[in-house]
Amino acid sequence: MRSVGITGGIGTGKSVVSHFLRILGLPVYDSDSEAKRLMNTHPEIRNKLIEMFGSDIYVEQELNRVLLARYIFADLLLLQKINEIVHPVVRKDFKSWCMRQKTAFVFMESAILFESGFENSVDEVWVVTAPEDIRIYRVMARNNCSEEEVRQRISVQLDEAEKCKKADHIIQNDNKSPLILQILNCLNYKGKLEC
Repeated sequence: MRSVGITGGIGTGKSVVSHFLRILGLPVYDSDSEAKRLMNTHPEIRNKLIEMFGSDIYVEQELNRVLLARYIFADLLLLQKINEIVHPVVRKDFKSWCMRQKTAFVFMESAILFESGFENSVDEVWVVTAPEDIRIYRVMARNNCSEEEVRQRISVQLDEAEKCKKADHIIQNDNKSPLILQILNCLNYKGKLEC
């Protein structure tokens, strides 16, 4: 089984690539969704967050994300501490999830694959890219936010060129090159498309 990390900046189309992979019958671990789930359910994470922030950080067994965001914006070092708690658990959960899969390929979608060190948990990395103007348009339409807000989000992410340097494959989501053909080419690169 070959594990592949899928990453890219905001608005590049990581989730669209993941959607196509699921249509092909290939399993995709959504690290963002799984991290949110684990923050609600994993005893070690819950206990450490309660130690850091008090019991108010959970309301009826759910993480109080509004309160957590307030803490993080007041002290950005807290984000690093939270990541140090959550990322190892996500990494372990991903490995366990991989062992339950029965396909030749498994995938992890993560916006922060490199920033979190998750690239060390996969065999290869695919970076999804798109021109900045397309990315801005997509995010503005999806999130109903301003161009300035999108540019701000892009500016705090790892540079796309840096991500591409670390990629085994680059998928151009530029509305010109068919995504499905690029995905199939990446899958067949090793000649192991066995669903």
